[in-house]
Amino acid sequence: MSLTEDILSQLPGEILPGLRRADELLAALRADNIPIPGVVQENSEPLGNVEWDAVICGGTLGILIAAALAYRGMQVALLERGILRGREQEWNISRHELRVFIELGLLNQAELENAIATDYNPARVAFHEGTEIWVEDVLNIGVNPVYLLETLKQKFLAAGGKLFENTPFQSAVVHPDGVIVNNQFKTRLLLDAMGHFSLISQQARNGKKPDALCLVVGTCATGFPENRTGDLLLSNTSLQNQCQYFWEAFPAQDGRTTYMFTYMDASPQRLNLEALFEDYLRLMPDYQGVKLNQLEIKRALFGFFPSYRQSPLQTPWHRILPVGDSSGSQSPLSFGGFGAMVRHLHRLTVGIDEALQADELSAKALSLLQPYQPNLTVTWLFQKAMSVSGNQQIHPQQINQLLSAVFVEMQKLGEPVLKPFLQDVIQFSGLSKTLVKTGLLHPLEVIKVVPQVGLFALLDWTIHYSNLGIYSALSSFSPVLEPWIQKMSTSQQYFWHRWIDSWKYGSGGDYS
Repeated sequence: MSLTEDILSQLPGEILPGLRRADELLAALRADNIPIPGVVQENSEPLGNVEWDAVICGGTLGILIAAALAYRGMQVALLERGILRGREQEWNISRHELRVFIELGLLNQAELENAIATDYNPARVAFHEGTEIWVEDVLNIGVNPVYLLETLKQKFLAAGGKLFENTPFQSAVVHPDGVIVNNQFKTRLLLDAMGHFSLISQQARNGKKPDALCLVVGTCATGFPENRTGDLLLSNTSLQNQCQYFWEAFPAQDGRTTYMFTYMDASPQRLNLEALFEDYLRLMPDYQGVKLNQLEIKRALFGFFPSYRQSPLQTPWHRILPVGDSSGSQSPLSFGGFGAMVRHLHRLTVGIDEALQADELSAKALSLLQPYQPNLTVTWLFQKAMSVSGNQQIHPQQINQLLSAVFVEMQKLGEPVLKPFLQDVIQFSGLSKTLVKTGLLHPLEVIKVVPQVGLFALLDWTIHYSNLGIYSALSSFSPVLEPWIQKMSTSQQYFWHRWIDSWKYGSGGDYS
């Protein structure tokens, strides 16, 4: 019996079978052996009267946008395949990002504080045989999903929203004047919040294999030495199994959560989640300074996150908009989920409201709600620099050495450069300064990464880097346009506001 089998078989629930089911899905995805769904169809006949402004499929994170839209007076239905309830594991985020719940009127200050289960400082970034950096107020807040989702659910219902639990999404038929969902719910707009493996997103991507994967395993346990600090990005080994392993660790309300994750391509030969969990259990005691038999493991965590270069996703259908992980609006460095949804919550709420008011619900108009964002696209090069292909030969310490050099220079440049990057926000000024200093002071580390990532990827990156600079300039100019935009029609305002949003978010200008 492997260490993974021994540990996971002792936990309540079907943890080990669940891990193996996830590996079966991962293997099918890597083998390009997942059937293309046919859940969305089109019909040229008018639908007639519609009951809803928006139907949202996927309740766990869909409740965020559902509550925000209902609060603005829209008729919203939320479909959830099970019972809408938050998981036990906390969601980590930075405190300033939570302000959006107050700005949108979804929570008051007391409710927001009640949603915070843990609050710690500082957090560490460190690399094997390399640099160690400490930062404060980055992903240092643990939000209680059970409390947050229940509170938002009650706010949603009080605002007139309708929740349909135990109602999985089955089908959608797009008509010229609306969408009928599950042959029952007639709506002007369908929002897909069903996550990475949404059937709608799979059909929209025509079954395309992901360009990269992030595999994550971990546990929440008690028995660790007292430690109220966290780790944001840490490696304590060189390459193993053609992977660079990274760690995250956070204090939790009922113990300490530790994750191990790695980036890779989608080749069928790469290791699976069960093998990664075996390495996690082997390496974690040394990482945390504790023996496994001293720990009481409360929960096991595992998953894989696909990334596509063609993201955010823009569906080919009118009146269907993917949001959250369904859209791929997170960078290939990020797990997505709660943090990515919160970051775009205000932009999406206002944009969807304006789209409905202007009746701009065509595929072209809705594509502006999930626009090209160069500050996300440039991170593809960073993802490639933090991973190794299956047959590639590099020095076992090359990734650690490169990251050490980069973070040393970012630390010297100060928090305005370091903090946004650690929160998955890339800005032209900070990136440019970091590149210049790293190139001048660590030229060998930079030169070694060129054959690792490939010349084509490097040339492609320069285009997105240039666009990042252009978007930054456009975003700084956009406030001048607002008085002029206010004189336009509702439809014209919708398009101009979406372009301004794309410049702002695409340049990292939303970070404050």
